[in-house]
Amino acid sequence: MKHVNEYRDPEVARELAARIADQSRTPARFMELCGTHTMALARHGLHQMLPGTVEMISGPGCPVCVTATEEIDRAVKLARSEGVTVATFGDLVRVPGSASSLAVERAGGASVAVVYSPLDAVELAKKEPEQQVVFLGIGFETTAPTVAAALMTAGSQSVENFSVLSMHKLLPPALAALLDGPDLGLDGFLCPGHVTTVIGTSCYEPVASQHGFPCVVTGFEPADVLAGILMLVQQVEQGRSQVEIQYTRAVRPEGNPQAVALMERYFKPCDAPWRGLGPIPLSGLAIREEFAHLDASRRFDTEVPPATDHPGCKCGDVLRGLMRPPECSLFDTVCTPTAPLGPCMVSAEGTCAAWYKYRREA
Repeated sequence: MKHVNEYRDPEVARELAARIADQSRTPARFMELCGTHTMALARHGLHQMLPGTVEMISGPGCPVCVTATEEIDRAVKLARSEGVTVATFGDLVRVPGSASSLAVERAGGASVAVVYSPLDAVELAKKEPEQQVVFLGIGFETTAPTVAAALMTAGSQSVENFSVLSMHKLLPPALAALLDGPDLGLDGFLCPGHVTTVIGTSCYEPVASQHGFPCVVTGFEPADVLAGILMLVQQVEQGRSQVEIQYTRAVRPEGNPQAVALMERYFKPCDAPWRGLGPIPLSGLAIREEFAHLDASRRFDTEVPPATDHPGCKCGDVLRGLMRPPECSLFDTVCTPTAPLGPCMVSAEGTCAAWYKYRREA
């Protein structure tokens, strides 16, 4: 816990909150772009520590939540295929598709395995050579290099029964789409530490220089988050719009070139659907043609009918920052963590899940 406890010190948090209150004279509305920040704000009661002049709203930062319904439908179709094991991270299992979910399919006898890393899925394929193991590649630039490493491992070890259904998303195009959408009355962005550790800060420069929004990359402990908000407040009060790094112990402006190179070796940008934001050009990652034998979308029939969501689910609006979870009529009534009607109530980083667990009385 060395180097961690100092970022969880309640006295440090109170001091940072006091500095925010003292320096924040202009009402400001900031959006966090990471689901881990959303959960940290809720879990540690940071919203309640902020002055009335500072408001935080959640954006499309939860990778499970932004996975489109049609992509869940493709995963369900694969799970129904004879001789196929679908391997995935745990949160995705319970996300509802148009008519089913991986959890429902597993309960009906389908082979659905929860793994903790893409390499676990490669090992599963090696242990079960009679099964086709399809790993569901979701997440932003944070997880894409690890999936690329799994593709590299499967290729080098000739694991012929392993493939990946890529549903990865790229943050910069989504941020651009968010800025081109309805005016959310924002004054700055709290930027994700995980993603920025990989891709660096250059993608935020146009947000600051062309759109005039301050951007601060921050970590995930209470003191990290509050320090990042303080830096945003200082930029607003000083009339600055710059890209700053609070999370200097992990993030460098150039990012991680080795991780980016590995990702680009196996993936190329492609158009992708986003829950809440719709189709965004070149916002996803497709497996390159030379690795087509590892691409589940080429190996299997993954075509599905047009997707449909629960008519009352407002996850899309929540992900765009247009509404808060309690404003959805389904929240904490028929939509709960035990019976979720949308992914924002399923994921450990989902805004609805955070509100349900920590902020229902806020």
